[in-house]
Amino acid sequence: MKRTRLALLAAAAFVALAAWMTWTMLAGRRHRVEVCMEFRGRTACRTAAGPTREDALRAAADNACALLASGMTESMQCSHSQPKSVRWLAGD
Repeated sequence: MKRTRLALLAAAAFVALAAWMTWTMLAGRRHRVEVCMEFRGRTACRTAAGPTREDALRAAADNACALLASGMTESMQCSHSQPKSVRWLAGD
């Protein structure tokens, strides 16, 4: 009887912790965007999310540029160029 109560209490605590962790992870990602970057004749599109529109936009651009550029200098050049396209996704 005592073990059953302890097991139920542990299970309830685990479910509560899992729910809290899921909520905190999703709450910080309110804005979703798909950004296509063009660099040196190649194009890559990536989707990202963030707590602000600017954070989401920067993350998507950086992820796309990671596929297009080689090295830090090219990555910075790509990231600072204008996106070829920006598409805000559902929820924004």
